[in-house]
Amino acid sequence: MFHSNLFDTQHHVLDMTPISPENELGKIREDDYETRSGTETMEAPSGEDQDPNQRAKRKRYHRHTQLQIQEMENFFKECPHPDDKQRKELSRELGLEPLQVKFWFQNKRTQMKAQHERHENAVLKAENEKLRLENNRYKEALSNATCPNCGGPAALGEMSFDEQHLRIENARLKEEIDRISGIAAKYVGKPLSSYSHLSPLVPSRSLGLGVGNFGAQTGFVGEMYAGGNDLFRSFSGPTEADKPMIVELAVAAMEELIRMAQAGDPLWVSNDNSTEILNEEEYLRTFPRGIGPKPLGLKSEASRESVVVIMNHINLVEILMDVKRWSTVFCGIVSRAMTLEVLSTGVAGNYNGALQVMTAEFQVPSPLVPTRENYFVRYCKQHADGTWAVVDVSLDNLRSPGPLSRSRRRPSGCLIQELPNGYSKVVWVEHVEVDDRAVHNIYKPVVNSGLAFGAKRWVATLDRQCERLASSMANNIPAGDLCVITSTEGRKSMLKLAERMVMSFCTGVGASTAHAWTTLSATGSDDVRVMTRKSMDDPGRPPGIVLSAATSFWIPVPTKRVFDFLRDENSRNEWDILSNGGLVQEMAHIANGRDPGNCVSLLRVNSANSSQSNMLILQESCSDSTGSYVIYAPVDIVAMNVVLSGGDPDYVALLPSGFAILPGGPGLNSGGILEVGSGGSLLTVAFQILVDSIPTAKLSLGSVATVNNLIKCTVERIKAAVMCEST
Repeated sequence: MFHSNLFDTQHHVLDMTPISPENELGKIREDDYETRSGTETMEAPSGEDQDPNQRAKRKRYHRHTQLQIQEMENFFKECPHPDDKQRKELSRELGLEPLQVKFWFQNKRTQMKAQHERHENAVLKAENEKLRLENNRYKEALSNATCPNCGGPAALGEMSFDEQHLRIENARLKEEIDRISGIAAKYVGKPLSSYSHLSPLVPSRSLGLGVGNFGAQTGFVGEMYAGGNDLFRSFSGPTEADKPMIVELAVAAMEELIRMAQAGDPLWVSNDNSTEILNEEEYLRTFPRGIGPKPLGLKSEASRESVVVIMNHINLVEILMDVKRWSTVFCGIVSRAMTLEVLSTGVAGNYNGALQVMTAEFQVPSPLVPTRENYFVRYCKQHADGTWAVVDVSLDNLRSPGPLSRSRRRPSGCLIQELPNGYSKVVWVEHVEVDDRAVHNIYKPVVNSGLAFGAKRWVATLDRQCERLASSMANNIPAGDLCVITSTEGRKSMLKLAERMVMSFCTGVGASTAHAWTTLSATGSDDVRVMTRKSMDDPGRPPGIVLSAATSFWIPVPTKRVFDFLRDENSRNEWDILSNGGLVQEMAHIANGRDPGNCVSLLRVNSANSSQSNMLILQESCSDSTGSYVIYAPVDIVAMNVVLSGGDPDYVALLPSGFAILPGGPGLNSGGILEVGSGGSLLTVAFQILVDSIPTAKLSLGSVATVNNLIKCTVERIKAAVMCEST
């Protein structure tokens, strides 16, 4: 018997089309269905018996034997969608025509679909009834609320905490009812209008803090994060005609992701470095259809990694399905991201079955590596064993004719398994097809190895960010070190400010299509790229003309040595021109990971220059197996005192600068020939400087020359210092 590893359950996202009355199989008797074939023919009279005015009579249905039905039922359990070869073999075994077998399976799938819809509809109606009764109970409690002082009707500002909580809960229930009504409309063809009269008793704008992240996400369409003001070129949401194809593609991608994540040899083969490599021939045999053949000019990149992280599986799913949080956690990889349309929000108050059409831009922190821009659907599902899966797959084939994409995502994503004590196991699969010919020569080895965009970088970043989040939530901080910030609110505010600083640095250092880089010099790998930005009403940036400059180069020094040198305040005066050789002292720090170098620090520069005396620097340093960052920004002393007291950090103006360090790159052997794997570092240096405090001012050539000289001088100092240490 043939076997196909299909879903043991089919989620509601497969059944988004309303059922018409003529297709409702609930009205067909079960015994008629089980004894009739799907084939029917027309019987026409012959010879002189034929009456031209008489319509052809319909022949009676052919009745299958119980043995035929039982065999097809058994086959259906294993494979609901037999192909032509399977149908022909089954027809020979049962003595039926292949067309009869085909129609029987079609009818059986339709019946199963109708039964599934009736069950889902009953569940939804029961949930709606429960919410309606609970909502009425809250309404009754609120209508009887009285002022504790005068005994009269309570105004909003005079309510007790419990009564205000009832109002917030009422609004949440209304939102749940609207959501379930929308889902029910997809099944029964009309909304549950009987509940439409329910409305929150308090204006929704006053309940912003009472609505969970999931509720806020359901209404989120098309908001930009981590990028410029352009609309990601001309991306738009899918048409109505595209949506059924998107659903079908997402479900097929989910099946492929699960098999890719769980398969071993021969699909994945380990090389000498214990790195898993995809067997392309085996992949094409296992998934012959996929999303279509690989376009000319694109090459395949596939990788798989697993990690155990200190985060609950539900929280991980919420991060992946919220585009803002996803962009923040993976800001070193995701330079820009946007949700174009939410096709399904899931059921039962979580993301099970959620379906989103998105666009995102993926980067390496260097202006020398082009970004990878993808238009894709993201599908989330909880499986029978409790494992959650989130999969992405490109939708390029659905877009109108235009320029061919330089990158597309075959089914990629992760499986998340719950572990004890709030931990989760994550298996990540990254499978793309890309044209990387525009990558600069010094970055080609690290890109070709899969380290730049592959699964290892995703899981390493996730692991480090989970540690960072756990640190921000820690309460028991030892007070032995005077530099350690023990105040919980102060820690959270300082970490939030550092997070914004890191995001601003990462989104401004890569070759994003939102940036217009200009090359100032032509000296090989030391080219300096510059761009300008106008900052006017952003409270997180000082107003005026901001100039960003970045350059990348290779040095034959291990990444850990470069990282330790740049993050150490005692060696800062060796490369930081702005410190004027002054003594740099750490005033406070927050550890945020296992690596001792992963921390957020507040530094004081004791410079002889009176204009820079007592200047403070906020710095975050972080490192994992795929790369390291040292990012810093000058901060105002008064503003930092507010932050350390637990105040709002969003209005502290920042212009971050810093370094991104990746392992690998070309090296020189004894013969002076470039070779790979020499243990060097790819270092990106980036500065942001306010060159004029008036936003309408024009950038002068003198300002550009000053920044160019500043970054060149910094590069020379770093090279001299680390090369001297390494000898």
